[in-house]
Order: sequence, then structure tokens, then C-alpha cells
Amino acid sequence: MTATEPLTGSEYVSDDQFDFRAYANDPDRIMDFSRSNEDMTSLISTVEDNADAIFTWRYDKGERASLDKLYEKAKTSQWNGQTDLDWSIEVDPYAVLAPANPDEVAYFADNPESPLHKLTEDEWAEVGVESMNWSLSQFMHGEQGALLCTAKIVETVPWIDAKYYAATQVVDEARHVEVFAQYLDQKLDGIKYPVNTHLGALLDDILEDSRWDMTYLGMQIMVEGLALAAFGFMHQTTEEPLLKKLLRYVMSDEARHVAFGVLSLQEVYQELTVAELRDRQEFAFEAALRMRDRFMRQEVWERMGVPVKDMVKFTLEMPDELRLFQKLLFSKIVPNCKKLGLLDAGDGWLRDRFTDIGVIEFEDWVDTGEEYAELDEVAKDREMAEG
Repeated sequence: MTATEPLTGSEYVSDDQFDFRAYANDPDRIMDFSRSNEDMTSLISTVEDNADAIFTWRYDKGERASLDKLYEKAKTSQWNGQTDLDWSIEVDPYAVLAPANPDEVAYFADNPESPLHKLTEDEWAEVGVESMNWSLSQFMHGEQGALLCTAKIVETVPWIDAKYYAATQVVDEARHVEVFAQYLDQKLDGIKYPVNTHLGALLDDILEDSRWDMTYLGMQIMVEGLALAAFGFMHQTTEEPLLKKLLRYVMSDEARHVAFGVLSLQEVYQELTVAELRDRQEFAFEAALRMRDRFMRQEVWERMGVPVKDMVKFTLEMPDELRLFQKLLFSKIVPNCKKLGLLDAGDGWLRDRFTDIGVIEFEDWVDTGEEYAELDEVAKDREMAEG
């Protein structure tokens, strides 16, 4: 195993022999992975589900009080994507764009080595429009992944309180796919990007795993945790009113979803062995890299005729002070992994890995198991309407 070969779970190399920082920031690893997963444009994709469906004959509602509370909250915080959002609002695709970080733009525009150095003002505007379409497309695909994963949790989790709550999340995820698809169709000229290879492969891995707690870890903690941070960043930076409200409401649901993962896995992980926890740590790290790598927007650069590998390499070399967005993506994942005990389990392997990729600073941010009620924008709007 070389310093940049993928982790396998069954093949261990001591940390002093493996350069995890080089592995994480290897453009060849990112590009080779993309090339090995190029068939992402088919309208149908089949993934084998290796898990057994589990019945429980124990119907004691509220046995797990925190999950029961979440379930009751979900029932009263439902919303309708057709009637609670004003789809009559006209949207200018260029007006949707968030103000770009001038320092980040300068990094790509002013450096003669940058693949974007010679772009005109109009081409920069197109980068913005394509990037927005790409981002919303990936949100949509990720939400369908969550739809399937949560349906799998209903089937596989052995607790009735978890089955009850997961069923409400299935409805939430269907609504999210619906509103993102409708926004792309009606407001952004129907331009959709196929699922990013890194995201698609991660969704496949989550669905294929036979262990129900891995569905939780992969989807509820990693994918949904990163999505919650990404939605929050876009919500803060866009002024387009329809998208802003859409994101507020989706975030209200997402906070419950991530909390569901935290509250459920806390109990499970207390019973796992060090070896079993190490397996989860490695899965979390690989998932984190895939989620980070997907935000390099390879599909955008390919569509615009920009050399993709050069763009990936230049992005990886970006100074730390310009990586605000990339780092903030982990602001939910890291504290939630800490709450689950994954950061310091065993020899603290995951803490070291999050240190390697520069995101350990978020470990003491509030975990979603505590903050989900504060993020219920649907309830806040209803209380305000009622006076």
C-alpha cells in the first residue's frame, strides 16, 4: 500500500508510514476516481441492498424518549412545497448568484498559472450560473439518496421509535427532491447536472452496506451533516427570496435528520469494540474526503472546457485563508462525530485525520442533537403568522 492508495478497511498501515495529508490532497486520486465512475448519466441506476428487513414486535412508543420527541416535532413541522413557497416569483439566474469572495476570485483570476486566468467578465458570470445550477443539482441528487437511505432505515433499524421517525423523514426527503427539481426546472431553465461521481459512489456505498448503523453514519451524519452546512452557507449569501425561503425550510428538516443520526448512534456506539469503531472512523474519513472532493465542481469545468485536472490541482493549492467555504462544510460533521465518540475512539485516529485535512477546529461547535429545535424555521413562521 503506497501513501496515496485508498484505504480498504482490512489492510492497515501504521500512521507513521502513511501520509494521509498527501492522500487527501492528491489530484491524481481525485481524477482517477472520477474517471473510474464515468457512467453517471443514465436515467436509472441500480444499487444492490444487502441488508435484511427487520420487524419488531415491541410497540412501546416513547421507549427512546429523545427519538419520540423528534418524531412528535416532525409531525407538527411538515410543510407543502407547492403552497408554502411562492412559485410566482420571477427569478433571474444571474441574480441568484451569491456575492463571490473577492480574494478567492483574485486567486483564480490574477494568477497566470490558473486555468481561469484568461476568462472574460462574461465567462466569469457563466461560471457563476453554471456553478449554481451544479450546486442545486447535487443538492437534488443528494436528497434522493437520503430518500432511499431513510427508507432503508425504516426497514432495517430494530427500534419502533426510530422506524416512526424515519418514516417522517422519508416524506421530508421526497419534498426536498420535489422543490429542488422544480426550482431547477422553472427558475433556472431546466438545466440539471448529473450526479457527481464522488457523491454517487458514496451513496452507492451507503446503500450497499448491510449494517444499519452504517446507513445512519453515512447519510444522517456525513451526507446530511455536510448538506446542512452547505444549505446554511447558500442561505446566508443569496438574496433571491424564493430560494432563500426554500433553503430555510429545507434546513429546518435537515437539522432534525442529523439529530436523528446523533441521537440514535450514541446508544449503538457505546456497545462497539475498538476494532468496530475503527471501521466506522475509516468510513467517516473516506466519506468526508468524497464529500469535500465533490465540491471541486469537476462537471462544471468539463462543461466549460476548462482543464479539469489543472483546476483540481489549483483548487487543492488554495491558501488556507481562502478555504472558508470548504472548511465550513465540516462545521456540523466534526462536532457530531465528537458527540458520537468517534473522534477519540481507540488511538484518536479520526481526530488525527480531521487534523490532517484542517477541520478539527470545529470539534467544539454545537452538535446538531442539541440545536435542531432552534433551526425550526417552519414553526417560527407559523407562530409569527398567528401573532
